[in-house]
Amino acid sequence: QAPLEASGGGSVQAGGSLRLSCSVTASAWNSCMGWFRQGLGKEREGIASISSEPDIKYYAESVEGRFTLSQDKANRMLYLQLNSLKPEDTATYYCARLGGSSDCYRVRRPGEYTYWGQGTQVTVAQ
Repeated sequence: QAPLEASGGGSVQAGGSLRLSCSVTASAWNSCMGWFRQGLGKEREGIASISSEPDIKYYAESVEGRFTLSQDKANRMLYLQLNSLKPEDTATYYCARLGGSSDCYRVRRPGEYTYWGQGTQVTVAQ
């Protein structure tokens, strides 16, 4: 199994919803996990991070109020609920882990993560 495997992407109409999942191996699970995305021709964007203890979530302004990050520590799963999707949310979404043993403290930039999965594509049509 890859250290992190994202799934759940798909194609939806604007205003629709998707739920992304990320399966994480025991060795990859860390005190700070998160998601970032990259649209075609765009820079990578950190969108949400979650600290393990305590369970604190951080969101980028672009997704605040629409996306919800959660974790199932017992099963080493991350979830990202995407609601009120917009065409500009079209991107490949990656789940990732921060290196070291630090909490997140804020939304982490993609370059701060040390491992990420293969990504799952989200396409939002007008």
